[in-house]
Amino acid sequence: MKTLCTLHNRLCRAAPYILVTISAAMLLTVYLMQHIGGLEPCPLCVTQRYAHFVAGGLALTAVMTRGRLRAFATILTGFALLSAVAYATYHVGVERGWFTSSCAGAITGGTIDDIRARIMEAPLTRCDEVPWALFGISLAGWNAIISLALAGFAIYSGALMLFSRLTRSAS
Repeated sequence: MKTLCTLHNRLCRAAPYILVTISAAMLLTVYLMQHIGGLEPCPLCVTQRYAHFVAGGLALTAVMTRGRLRAFATILTGFALLSAVAYATYHVGVERGWFTSSCAGAITGGTIDDIRARIMEAPLTRCDEVPWALFGISLAGWNAIISLALAGFAIYSGALMLFSRLTRSAS
């Protein structure tokens, strides 16, 4: 039991390092898929990245600080990741047809000039199409799953740091 508690405490102390590493790895993966793999993102895909930039910055702040500030930065990282979950869940809903989005659906109605203008303003990749999936889960779905797990880990670890001896021993 003592070994399990020691492992648990080490994992919680390492949380900011784990969070910044995984957020950076997720961003690196999507940029590699875009620029090397040729998988163009839709506007909702690009929006989902912002939450990971914020989460990575907050986790990096937690890495560079100690004590209560480290705990608060870790908890805030979890809330930034929850916003990634919200964006990704909305994107999955657009892909599945549960929600509508301005970057999804057909361009209809109006005069020829109106339709031409809408076509020229339309994004290259539509938000309601799934260009890549693994085990039937789209990139947005994987983002939601991974971000939810990371958010729970960040909030739990930050709360544990804040309300336990981890904060005092890390100072």
